[in-house]
Amino acid sequence: MTEIATETLTIARLGARGDGIAADGLPVPGALPGERVRVQRGERIGTLISVEEASPDRIAPFCPYFSACGGCAVQHLAAEPYGEWKRGIVAHALSQARIETELMPLVDARGEGRRRITLHVREIEGRAKAGLMAARSHALVPIDHCPITVPGLHRAPAVAEALAAPLGHGRKPLDVAATATAMGLDIDIRGHGTVSEGVRGVLTRLAGELDLARLSIHGDIVVERRPPAVGEGPARRLPPPGGFLQATEAGEAALTALVLEPMAQAKPKVKRVADLFCGSGPFALTLAAGGRDVAAAEGEPAAITALTRAYRAGAGFARITAEARDLFRRPLLGPELDAQDAVVFDPPRAGAEAQVRRIAESKVPLVIGVACDPGTFARDAAILIAGGYRLERVTPVDQFAWSGHVELVGVFRKEARPPAGRTLRRPR
Repeated sequence: MTEIATETLTIARLGARGDGIAADGLPVPGALPGERVRVQRGERIGTLISVEEASPDRIAPFCPYFSACGGCAVQHLAAEPYGEWKRGIVAHALSQARIETELMPLVDARGEGRRRITLHVREIEGRAKAGLMAARSHALVPIDHCPITVPGLHRAPAVAEALAAPLGHGRKPLDVAATATAMGLDIDIRGHGTVSEGVRGVLTRLAGELDLARLSIHGDIVVERRPPAVGEGPARRLPPPGGFLQATEAGEAALTALVLEPMAQAKPKVKRVADLFCGSGPFALTLAAGGRDVAAAEGEPAAITALTRAYRAGAGFARITAEARDLFRRPLLGPELDAQDAVVFDPPRAGAEAQVRRIAESKVPLVIGVACDPGTFARDAAILIAGGYRLERVTPVDQFAWSGHVELVGVFRKEARPPAGRTLRRPR
């Protein structure tokens, strides 16, 4: 039997993905800074064989699937160094872009757990099995439930397996997006394509047996037994099937509070706000409930429909004008922006470069950027700074716990003139 070739390495730091990084730069998943570990060296990554000298920050992970499933990276890291690492991801991104600002403490927005999960269903030994993908792999890790989700999602794997039966038991790979709502599970199945009326009938029956609030395939509603509304107070709404939703209720509340705070402090009073990449409207609805007129724009028409319905169904809102608009190709221009007292932008992971260039050329006094990627936020922030904005502060928000994913909110204020030596490049 051939002995596995291993070597002993010292871990220097924790990388942005949660891997321990050896002194020579080799990523080692599962290792922590300061540890001496036995590793099998691969072409690009090391496999942890054993921990020879453990870090005092090492703790026992609580999830039985940790290290097999690719979802969480650092459940084995104690709380204090975990918070420092997560905040450090944002600090590093800003430093790389040579941006100096006040970096606030990390906001814990895990709440009761994640309210949405996307499960993958595959046929294994003749049966449909639901789970998550292994780290850096397309191999399925079947799970009973995901411990970092809210209790309402714990039955989601069994639900996904049951729904796969009339769709081929997972022989054709399926993705099942499950969202926990106050009215029950909202399920959107992707990967199968159009189904026959007979199959739709079977799925409708299953939705009743499983007590689902709503079931859809690729956004096409099969049955809605109860409206799966999300959000609290004025932000209560009915997102489209499979539509974007902040991962936790606490995360949505924390981000909303961070958006509202600088507006409440602004003088003169903020009366008109543009909410760009607004999704189904958690910010827009809350802003309008506070008496501010909102111009909302989002590239997904279904999300705009959800926002409009929530606005019409509510009471006490100021005016909301909502537009389905591709802000990557058709950003709001200077005259549209100059009429606003403030702008909020919350783009996908790729950032909002084209729109941010237009904002940088505008006269709007207050800009609030919400981002799910510190690197693209830093790029967009540099454009605003070059256009005469001062980045007042950045607050990191942790709703994707035990992973390298961190969100943030940045507050920008227009200065009288651009900083010396900085020029704004024109859009191409």
